[in-house]
Amino acid sequence: MRRIAFLLERAQEPTFRVRAFRKAADLVDGIPPDELESRAEQGTLGDLPGIGKVTALVISEALHGETPVYLRRLEATEGEPVDEAAGRLRAALKGDLHLHSDWSDGGSPIREMAEAAISIGHEYMALTDHSPRLSVANGLSAERLRRQLDVVAELNAELAPFRILTGIEVDILEDGSLDQEPDLLERLDVVVASVHSKLRMERVAMTERMVKAIANPQVNVLGHATGRIVKAGGRRGGLRPESEFDAGLVFDACAAYDVAVEINSRPERLDPPKRLLRLAVEAGCTFSIDSDAHAPGQLDWLPNGCDRAARCGIPADRVVNALPVEDLLAWSHPDR
Repeated sequence: MRRIAFLLERAQEPTFRVRAFRKAADLVDGIPPDELESRAEQGTLGDLPGIGKVTALVISEALHGETPVYLRRLEATEGEPVDEAAGRLRAALKGDLHLHSDWSDGGSPIREMAEAAISIGHEYMALTDHSPRLSVANGLSAERLRRQLDVVAELNAELAPFRILTGIEVDILEDGSLDQEPDLLERLDVVVASVHSKLRMERVAMTERMVKAIANPQVNVLGHATGRIVKAGGRRGGLRPESEFDAGLVFDACAAYDVAVEINSRPERLDPPKRLLRLAVEAGCTFSIDSDAHAPGQLDWLPNGCDRAARCGIPADRVVNALPVEDLLAWSHPDR
C-alpha cells in the first residue's frame, strides 16, 4: 500500500487518496497476519477503522499472493510521463462518438459541429442527439430522427471525405430497455446508451438495468457510466453523486458483449472515476474517449479523457475511436 501511495503521489492524485493508503498501511503493520487473513476470509476488513472498500480489496488480493489490481494499473503507467502518454492517445484519436447538435440540447447546427470537428483534425464524428424520453433535452422522436438521417446524408455528400456517422444517445429505461424503435436503432452507425433518469436506483436493480441494456445487440457504447457530476455550475447545475451498481458485473458484461466503456471528457463529468476505469481495464473492456460536446469548442475537450486513460494505462489499441472509420463500422456492425 505504501507503493500505491508513492505512485499516486507521482501521478498527482488527490492528497486524501494518498493518505488513505498510507493510513491503511500503518494499520496493517500493527495487526497479526493470521487476524488479517481471518478478516479477509470473513469479509470484515472494512470493519477496521481506516480501511475502506478499495484498501480492503488491495489487502485481500495481497494476502492471496496476487499483485493488487490497483497496483498493477498504477505500475502500468510508471515508466512514461503521463503528459506524453496522454498526448500520444490524443494524436491517435480519429473521431468522437458522443456529441450533440441543436436538434436536441446542443447549441449549434450539425454542419457547424462537423466543420469544427474537421478543424481539429477529426476524420469522423458520431452525431448522438438524445432520445425522446429525455424531453427536457428535446429528445428526438422516431420521426425526427428519420429526418435527421436525411440531413446527415446530404451533409456527408458535401463534406466528404469527412464522415458524419449516424447515431443516438439512447436512454436506458428503468427496465433496461432502450428508448427508441429497435428497427431505427439498427439503421444507425453508433448507439451510445446512457442512464439519465432514476440515477439513485437501488444497487441491484441498477446493475440489472445496465447489464440488460449492455446485452442489447444494438448498443455499442456505455455512456457516462456513473452519471456523476463533479463540478458545480454551468449547464449541469450542482454536484451529483455516482449511481450505485456492481461495477465488476457491468464491466464484465461490456467485455462479453463488446460494448465500449465511454471515458467522458466533459469537465463536470470525467466519468467513470479512475478507480472504475482500472476495473474496466482488468475486465478486458474496450473504450471510447468522447467529448459529449454540446457546442463546437467543446469538441476539443478530448485531452481530458486522454489524460485519464493514460493514468489508467489504457493503450490506443483498446480505444475504438482510434480506429479508421471503416474499421470502426466493422466493429459497431459486424454483420452488415
